[in-house]
Amino acid sequence: MTELILHHYPMSPFAEKIRLALGYKRLAWRSVIIPAVMPKPDLVALTGGYRRTPVLQVGADVYCDTALICDVLEHVQPEPMLYPPALRGVARVFAQWADSTLFWASMAYSLQPRGAAHLFAKAPPEVAKAFGEDRKAMSSNMVRLRPGDATSALRSYLRRIAHMVEEHEFLFGAQPCVADFAAYHPLWFTRTQVSPLADILNATPAVAEWMDRLEGMSIGPGALDSLDAADAVRVAHDAQPMPPGGNLLVDSAFQDDHGIALGTQVAVSAETFGLEATQGMLLAATRTHYSLRREDPRAGTVHVHFPRIGYVLRKAEGG
Repeated sequence: MTELILHHYPMSPFAEKIRLALGYKRLAWRSVIIPAVMPKPDLVALTGGYRRTPVLQVGADVYCDTALICDVLEHVQPEPMLYPPALRGVARVFAQWADSTLFWASMAYSLQPRGAAHLFAKAPPEVAKAFGEDRKAMSSNMVRLRPGDATSALRSYLRRIAHMVEEHEFLFGAQPCVADFAAYHPLWFTRTQVSPLADILNATPAVAEWMDRLEGMSIGPGALDSLDAADAVRVAHDAQPMPPGGNLLVDSAFQDDHGIALGTQVAVSAETFGLEATQGMLLAATRTHYSLRREDPRAGTVHVHFPRIGYVLRKAEGG
């Protein structure tokens, strides 16, 4: 298998979710640091439009969204498991809640004015302004929690998580699963990136202890080295994408819920946040994912993969 290349930046909470999962599975990977805000020309050369962080590249195959990336990591390295058989359903449901409801409450709390001032304290004013404008554009169709509402919600969610990890070492037992990594990363952001607001964790010490245990379980080799973003594009150009059904995604049976035949020119975009669409030829529409084939002047032939949940498939204009 071609090496794993993670496109990310240090303060990204979703990237931390995958960095921790890579460590838990003892997987080696190469690091491509991408901009936190647009433009991201090298990343978009690979994805065709998708710009959220992180993205996992394996040769000329590009996997978008951490929910799908976790599936890929499970296929690459089955042990230790992110999806234990007895917990597969509940772990996925909990992870989806954590990646959405918990995440947005945590971000609204953490990026209130005091948190944002700390996050960008050492950066020029234009950096904070650019970040705010970028995230506003990405979430233009979302209803955001006000800081007071977010604080109340986050306190409630922390108590619920505390009740779970007071009973077990991890959320659902003696070993972590995908639910732990999904719940961890927004709280990691609060604790490490906006430390003046981390006192919200003081009322639930069991949560901090659980986070420490999770970090202690993730002791893999980490990033082998750094790779320039343009070099990662050349890696894709020089590789051949894996055939549908033979890539790192487990299911390949066509599930037609849209009346769109394979081979049609389509567009895939997120439902709520970061709505930039990726266009290409539909290669796969299974119960779990969409795969598109696209051509790029720099990256060559690339297959771009998305999870089915949280994404919208439609025919491209003229497709």
